[in-house]
Amino acid sequence: MKYLDEFSNPELARKLLDQIHAATTRPWAIMEVCGGQTHSIIRHGIDQLLPEQIEMIHGPGCPVCVTPLEIIDRALAIASSPGVIFCSFGDMLRVPGSEKDLFHIKSEGGDVRVVYSPLDALAIAEANPDRQVVFFGIGFETTAPANAMTVFQAKRRGIENFSLLVSHVLVPPAIAAIMESPTCRVQAFLAAGHVCSVMGTREYPALAEKYGVPLVVTGFEPLDILEGIRRTVLQLESGRHELENAYTRAVTAEGNVAAQAMLADVFEVTDRTWRGIGMIPGSGWRLSPAYRYYDAEARFDVEAIRTAESSICRSGEVLQGLLKPNECAAFGKECTPRTPLGATMVSSEGACAAYYLYRRLQQQPEVSHA
Repeated sequence: MKYLDEFSNPELARKLLDQIHAATTRPWAIMEVCGGQTHSIIRHGIDQLLPEQIEMIHGPGCPVCVTPLEIIDRALAIASSPGVIFCSFGDMLRVPGSEKDLFHIKSEGGDVRVVYSPLDALAIAEANPDRQVVFFGIGFETTAPANAMTVFQAKRRGIENFSLLVSHVLVPPAIAAIMESPTCRVQAFLAAGHVCSVMGTREYPALAEKYGVPLVVTGFEPLDILEGIRRTVLQLESGRHELENAYTRAVTAEGNVAAQAMLADVFEVTDRTWRGIGMIPGSGWRLSPAYRYYDAEARFDVEAIRTAESSICRSGEVLQGLLKPNECAAFGKECTPRTPLGATMVSSEGACAAYYLYRRLQQQPEVSHA
């Protein structure tokens, strides 16, 4: 099966691992930005096959995980409003807010629906002109074009009972924020191939130069990740810090120009709060003035909702790469997929969920609540 079996070939994986072991002479800390890459690394045990000098740090590349608690609470307030049909992808329904999640709203009688495309939500709005229909638009640059197209279509077709709750975040400002943190240990990045397939790679050479770190764009299959690590190690060992594209079958320098044009029309860059991390300037999108009518936060007057994070959940440290999920004292105890304290345990791309699924039966390290 093309692009599946051939990118999981164990013989080729062993050759790449041998090359990585041969090239590694000292300790290196490499962050994979994307949660999908984290799951692939943990699922296939890639981090356990690497030289012991190489540490893989799990970054904040899970869109569900970095959606701030206050946005979840705003979603819950909107979904509880009379006459609202609240539409979302399924992975948001169990993300905990301050007191409940979207499943609780649904069980209490709220009209919460799982859709597979924002255009499905627009169709629901068109079929229910007497109801307000809201789509929960989260994610990185990967999912944003479809959401932008939906708002564009709503305006073009005159569908006024549709709105978008926007929580879009951008990868390059997050990389900059990580590198500027006083606790940063990251020496190189594996960049997310799907993000770069949309936005291209033009923003990354400047980051590599400014912070002196290699940036290697790679995919999500085992061989993709191993090749990305191999290229990263070769750069680190030779003292280089450049952008490399190891995912050329999907990524070009210019990216998807049509998608970028749609994004530039419908959205504008804004400051965004990341769950567990805080405010990162210029790290998100909001609807541009021409489309502000479709902003669900303004329509339902929920912008004033502010919420404090859990004092027990340490997902913020996990998202910054300061803590492995199984080093949190609540992991697998107070915090499980059935009783999650944070989004990193709920999301299919969350690091805590990956460790719970693939590593929870392994011997846990000594941890504390400190």
